[in-house]
Amino acid sequence: MKVVSLVIYEEAILSAVAGVLDVFEGANQLLRMAGKEPAFKVELVSEKVKHIQLNVPALFFCYKSMDEVKQTDLIIVPAFHGQPDMVLQKNRGIIEWISEMQQMGTEVASLCLGSYFLAEAGMFNGKTCTSHWMAIPDMQQRYPKASVLSDRVITDDDGIYSSGGAFSSLNLVLYLVEKFVSRDIGIQISKMFSIDIDRMNQSHFLVFQGQRRHEDDEILRAQSYIEQNFHLPISIEQIAGQTSMSKRNFIRRFKNATHNTPLEYLQRVKIESAKKALEQNAQNISTLMYDVGYNDLKTFRSVFKKVTGLTPQEYRKKYCRQMAQA
Repeated sequence: MKVVSLVIYEEAILSAVAGVLDVFEGANQLLRMAGKEPAFKVELVSEKVKHIQLNVPALFFCYKSMDEVKQTDLIIVPAFHGQPDMVLQKNRGIIEWISEMQQMGTEVASLCLGSYFLAEAGMFNGKTCTSHWMAIPDMQQRYPKASVLSDRVITDDDGIYSSGGAFSSLNLVLYLVEKFVSRDIGIQISKMFSIDIDRMNQSHFLVFQGQRRHEDDEILRAQSYIEQNFHLPISIEQIAGQTSMSKRNFIRRFKNATHNTPLEYLQRVKIESAKKALEQNAQNISTLMYDVGYNDLKTFRSVFKKVTGLTPQEYRKKYCRQMAQA
């Protein structure tokens, strides 16, 4: 039986806690029905106090404090409400504890924004990880030693796990059921809770807002130029011309500031505009393609799928109300 320590703290999101409890108990229930022993023992663990009031009407009683946990197989840190700096500063004890336990051989998983705790403990250094898509730019800037992936729903790097945003983090819990129990139980749980099994990409949830958390004014000016003229046939030389830099120096500074090359940034701005158009109406794909600055349908489809994980047609079917009602 796997002993799972689910960390409870005041800023934790209720659904992230309840989802773990529901999925693991669902797996245990299926095993009992099959005449087998339960696979998971979930313990609610807090830093000091036993009663934890979340910022919603929900009170959890934790039977163990962290200093009472001498051994556990897996620690799960749920997502949180609030600003990362404030939450991390308030809960430094959690960061220190999961670091100590991981060094003793305990596996550690983060759900959604819980990734900040693992990153602060240095667990993602030299490893891949993911988080809520809105947090990716901030995490990439804060933790340059980590490979923070925007498109992944799940990462598993040598016993250090992370998940994508919000309810997609249930895919990681489902993955853990499959890994520690069986594929068959994982499939049954996915059906029980209507979780899309094997979903590995969260790119289509991402809303590109431009990486502007830097202080390079010339690159900010280039970004504005791209965002205002993406539908026109502009070149990297033209964009670099807005900054009076050489093309080579411009590309280097642009990537240092935004974590994208100018061409990648231009493509993401184009695709974000295409996504909004696809969400709002069912216009012809070719017409939409020209509106966002592409001239070749094959190229447009290829770039769109690379960025979002879906084809334009699949994206429109998924998110356009007109198509859903047709």
